[in-house]
Formats: sequence, structure tokens, C-alpha cells
Amino acid sequence: MIQINHVETLQCNVSLHLAQKPGLLRILNRQNPNFTFINPVSLCLLIMVQDMNLQANRSLQYLLLKMQQTRLKQQIEFIIEIDKLKNVLRQTLLIDSSRRENSGEHSWHLAIMTMILAEYAIKGTDIFRAMKMTLIHDLVEIDTGDTFCYDVKGNESKAERELQTANRVFGILPEEQGKELRLLWDEFEARETPTAKFAVALDRIQPFLHNRETEGGTWKMHDIHRNQVMKRMAPVEQGTPELWDFMLAEIETCVAAGYLRKS
Repeated sequence: MIQINHVETLQCNVSLHLAQKPGLLRILNRQNPNFTFINPVSLCLLIMVQDMNLQANRSLQYLLLKMQQTRLKQQIEFIIEIDKLKNVLRQTLLIDSSRRENSGEHSWHLAIMTMILAEYAIKGTDIFRAMKMTLIHDLVEIDTGDTFCYDVKGNESKAERELQTANRVFGILPEEQGKELRLLWDEFEARETPTAKFAVALDRIQPFLHNRETEGGTWKMHDIHRNQVMKRMAPVEQGTPELWDFMLAEIETCVAAGYLRKS
């Protein structure tokens, strides 16, 4: 039996490894505070196991650090990528008519509307989820650009083009975050849940208000008539029925004021 008081007392060959690594001795002492004597074979096994554990812990810590660095790198890359949305111009004019609105501004405006008009959402709407939808719903325009809602030919290939961008842009993120945003986008596009219906309704109302405030803005530029706007506004009735009468009245007001062609 070998008495263990200090690292220097380890004269046995089986203890040389321990003498070279005093940190192991401290660990053994913490784990076995009451021992005075250790059998040489047991000591050797304890050293080997503890050394393996230390190496495994270092490897695990290194792996976790690399995973964290990779995750953060993906997140930062995504944050930088979506800045491109600010360069995507929509047909809608700003309310002061100074320039065209960009898609980043549009998404921000919708998110604010989600909070302000939450009381008019249909039953079952998750307002926070709807807000997230409005913020990410146009990220696919980073590659495709904005397709004008009244552009019949452009809308024929819109879904396919935006799907490709969705795969690329949301794929930049760590897997679970990319899946979360992709599910939000898919839900918005499907327009089946109360939350998606409310978000889509707001997406229709916002440009309408811009066109009203700019006295016909985009409508006049593209010779849009009442029936086209009525068709475009239809999701409002499903997503926020309480605002539907308001929208119908506003459409007629715009026609009467000459902002929107009657037919």
C-alpha cells in the first residue's frame, strides 16, 4: 500500500503519471476526501479514468465552442443578408409621394399595424405570431424583387421564384431557426389559419391606405379600376371582418374622389 500525502511522495512507477499532473491529484482528493491509502492498481485505474474524463471534457468543450461559433456565424450572416430587403422597391409610394416604398419599410409598417389593429383580429389569432409573419413574409423578395400585385404575367411565376428564395434565405440560419421562419412563411402564404388571414388582411390594407393618401398614386400610374381593387381587398373580409365595411366605404370614397377608376 502506498501512502498519499503529497505529490512528491509518489515514488511508485504507477504513480509517476499522477506526479506529472498534480491537477489530477486535487481532483482525486476532492472525489475521495477520506482516503489515506490507495492500492497501486486501483490508483493506476483511477488515474487512467480521470485522465480520459479530462480529455473527453476538453473535447466536448471544444466541440460546443465550435458549434456556438458556427451558430452565431450563421445568425450574423442572415442578419446581414436581410438588409438587402431595404433595396427592394415596391410600386407603392410613400404617403408624402417623395419616392417609392421599399419592402423593408413595408414589413415594418405591417408589424406596427399588427399591434395597433390587434383588437380587430378574428378569433384564434396569435398576434405575436402574426407580427413575426409580417416581418418575414417579404424576405423572399431579396432575390425575386417585388412582383406588382396587378401584374398578371409576373404573378404566374411568382410562387416558384419565391419558393427558391425561401429555401436559400431561411437555409442560412441554424436549422431549427430556419425551420421556424420557413413555417411562418408557409403559413402566411397558405392563408388558412386565423393568424395568417389577419396578417394577409393587413398586407392588403397598408398599400390601400398609401394609395388613398397619395390620391390614387399607384392606381393612377397603372390605370387600376375599382373591380381590381375589390378583388385585391377580398382577404380583408376573412382576416378582419370588423374592418370590411370600413374598406368598402373607403373604396367608394376613392372612386368618388377620382383617385380610382370606376370601371
